[in-house]
Amino acid sequence: MKNIIFDFGGVLVDWNPRHLYRKIFSSKEEMEYFLTQICNGAWNAKQDAGRPFAQAVAELQKQYPQYAAQIAVYFDRWEEMLGGEIPGMADLVRTLKRKGYKLYGLSNWSAETFPVARAKYAVFDALDGMVVSGEEKLIKPDPEIYKCLLSRFQLRAPDCLFIDDSPANVAAARQLGFDAVRFENASTLERELERRNML
Repeated sequence: MKNIIFDFGGVLVDWNPRHLYRKIFSSKEEMEYFLTQICNGAWNAKQDAGRPFAQAVAELQKQYPQYAAQIAVYFDRWEEMLGGEIPGMADLVRTLKRKGYKLYGLSNWSAETFPVARAKYAVFDALDGMVVSGEEKLIKPDPEIYKCLLSRFQLRAPDCLFIDDSPANVAAARQLGFDAVRFENASTLERELERRNML
């Protein structure tokens, strides 16, 4: 195995809208209603696939005018959704870099918000290249975004270990011939790498 490919949110950095919305809602129940029924994962995924936030916010505010202010801060205060680097991962990434692996990123992330995270966390500096869904207008688990990564960096799937916290994304990678690991935490990943004689 020559190449290691990392997802970003939930693997390298802690992104969770609850970090922000705990400050916005006094009731946990209302916060959960808002994040599962209004600004939910399916809605956010469309921004990851390239929809502009301005359009997404305006459409949702029209649909839920009573939550217009709370919808607006999803983008305006987006940085407050970042909770830091995932414990242990920056050190592990740097160790793998020193061992001579080529390191890449393949992430579902809005092209408008990713630069904020990219500038904030040094772990991204260790990567040799990355493909971000919002820039490509493609989103995991669509096989085309994996093929985009392989083509751009002239990689072969059997030479790559893919690491993601989403079972669907891991399954899609395996179908294309990648070795793939579902991420839980840094220590579990370390054990997986040791099992493969990569550490």
